[in-house]
Parts: sequence; C-alpha cells; structure tokens
Amino acid sequence: MRLLLAAFPPELAGLDGAPPPGWRVATCGVGAVTAAARTARLLAAERPERVLFVGTCGALDPALAPGALVGVEAAIATSTEELTGRAYRPAVEPVRWACGWALPLPAVVVAVPPAITSSEEGAGALARVAAVEHLELTGVLAACAEAGVPAGAALAVANRVGPGANAEWRAHHARVSRALVAELRRLGVLPPP
Repeated sequence: MRLLLAAFPPELAGLDGAPPPGWRVATCGVGAVTAAARTARLLAAERPERVLFVGTCGALDPALAPGALVGVEAAIATSTEELTGRAYRPAVEPVRWACGWALPLPAVVVAVPPAITSSEEGAGALARVAAVEHLELTGVLAACAEAGVPAGAALAVANRVGPGANAEWRAHHARVSRALVAELRRLGVLPPP
C-alpha cells in the first residue's frame, strides 16, 4: 500500500473521496510541525511502502508561473531571518531532506519557512536557496526519513511569493491541484480513475 498525502482536502482534487486502488489517502495538516506529527502517526499506523505528497506552492523562481508542475528534489527548512543573517541554527540541526522517490516532473529545491512569505525582500532571500516556497514538506520528509519510508513530492505552482500571494493562491489553488493530479495520472505515478 502507498500513502498519498496533502496538507488539506482541496489539494487532493477529489482523491480523498475516491482513493486510487492500493493507495491510502490522507491529509497531514498545515505547517511543518503539524505535518511531521500527523505523518509520523500515519506511517506508524499504515506502514506504507512509499509516500507521495501533493500540494500547491508559491514560485520564487521567476521562470515558474501559476500552473507550473514540479517534482521535489529536496526541501530545506529555513527562514528569511536566517538567510539575511539575523538568525542562525545550531550546526547539528538537520535542515535539508531529500526525496527518495524521484518523479517524472522538473525537479526543484523547496524552501520551507515557518510562515508564508509576504514581502519582496523575503521572497528574494528565499530565492537564493530554492525555486519554490511550501510550508509542510520538511515535516513530511523528516517523518518519512525517520521511518525509513521512501517519499516523493509533486507540487503545483498556485502563486508567486510576495505581497499578492494570498489573493493569487485563492484564485488558482483548486485548478492547479486538479491539473497536478491529472498529470500524475497521465505520467503513471497515480493509476487512472
């Protein structure tokens, strides 16, 4: 059995109501800490052979517009404060988790800050280390790594990171989530309906 995760139901594009054969479908909640705790609980209860996370993200790379679909190479826990030298982490704290399941989509590195970035300055700082911003992936990937379960992630760009991100995300998140699930089916990552 495989586990399909998203932060919240709309990003599953209806798969929560009609799970693909051989898949358990669930949500892990919003934010890295909540996602880590819920993912760890699901991994212990379900014991999947692998995990696929799907969701939406904000573009930091100007080449990525709403509607772009990406696979995840790795997720980095970071913050604008850290990247601008106003904060630091202990050297022993893990900050980067790789995906052990490569998907047939353009691969990107994801920045996972503690909150949505709403300034141009913050977006510029994050763009130095990643192509997109997302809130849950470090939690999901950390839980999977701890459990020894291969994980992959596919994201749909719903907005550009910055002052207009929330309005843009609201306008696009449902449509791009459906497009992502359709593409994963077309590529054979998910079975057809």
